[in-house]
Amino acid sequence: MQQNLQRLHHSLVLVGGGHSHAIILKMLGMKPLPEVRLTLVSPASDTPYSGMLPGHIAGVYGRDECHINLQKLANFAQAQFCIDKVVDLDLINRKVICANHPAVDFDFLSIDIGSTPATLSVSGAAEYAVPAKPVSQLLEHWYRVVDSVTQNPHIKINIAIAGGGAGGVELALSMQAHLQRILKQAQQPLSNLEIHLFHRRPELMSHHHPSVQRQIKQVLIQRGVKLHLEQTVCEITPVSESLEIKCESGLTIKCNKIFWVTQASAPQWVETTGLATDERGFILVNDTLQSLTHPEVFAAGDIATMINHPRPKAGVFAVRQGKPLYENLKRMVQGQPLKPYIPQQQYLSLIGTGDGKAIATRGSITLPPHPLLWQWKDWLDRRFMQQFEGLGR
Repeated sequence: MQQNLQRLHHSLVLVGGGHSHAIILKMLGMKPLPEVRLTLVSPASDTPYSGMLPGHIAGVYGRDECHINLQKLANFAQAQFCIDKVVDLDLINRKVICANHPAVDFDFLSIDIGSTPATLSVSGAAEYAVPAKPVSQLLEHWYRVVDSVTQNPHIKINIAIAGGGAGGVELALSMQAHLQRILKQAQQPLSNLEIHLFHRRPELMSHHHPSVQRQIKQVLIQRGVKLHLEQTVCEITPVSESLEIKCESGLTIKCNKIFWVTQASAPQWVETTGLATDERGFILVNDTLQSLTHPEVFAAGDIATMINHPRPKAGVFAVRQGKPLYENLKRMVQGQPLKPYIPQQQYLSLIGTGDGKAIATRGSITLPPHPLLWQWKDWLDRRFMQQFEGLGR
């Protein structure tokens, strides 16, 4: 009798607390699947919402405003929550291998762990640069910078950012806005702060429309950010109490802190699992968000590459994948046919400039920085976060 009862249940494990999984936890709390034992495995009890992170760094939002409480969501969905880092998968025996806890068994698995900046090819980057992910580590270093400038506003500080994609640009503008505000309050010259942005290509935000590239470049120049375009960082070395960035061209810049926001890559452990991956290590999935090689495994967000519909690694796609992923996981558990999902080709992107304005772009249309666009972005972001308020305990 007990064995027959066990067969009526399926074990669904969610690895990672990304945007898609946050939405799934909410939906499973609202519409539980009684035949499912649900487990969430994630390294922290909360997860940042990427849309509000630059605003948090700019000092607009508090930490809690831009983080989703995974513990409360897990409680709401009646899920077991294992706060740990996944280091491997045993796909033959269907086990999730954790760093500090026993392996977690699964019948069906979904992975939404985001991405990480690639640093391994640059000498000294792993030791001396602060990667943009994990976000908790980025914020820990950023809070120290804010405290240091607040306590010693008279001391000059140079910050370098490697990577001129959307993430690097927003980071540069957000950091500058926050630190300049501190200097103004302390009645210190803004020249005490220098922000350097390195990018190996001739144009910033290389994967965006030229109209966006022009607007962003103009904003950065007007704001006094030091642009180093067509500069490939090849080495980072400690010099006295600072760091020195060396580029292939011979350019060298000394700075106090280096933040690394280069092209995204997948965690190394993913490639060793046997799952089919693309050239950067991201999990290849079909139109139902299933692994090409292991149909019991699903993936969404930055860690996934839809083989038939490749898209940029942007939070908007992780958010949009939440509902179709939930639907297909439910159908998989219930033995029903899965539904294909085709992501949009064009999408609205609102890029905050850190000073109460934002740039809007969709396809070939770009609107210059304006306070109304920031208010629009702020409304959209707050609306997204509001869906998780009041859930769980």
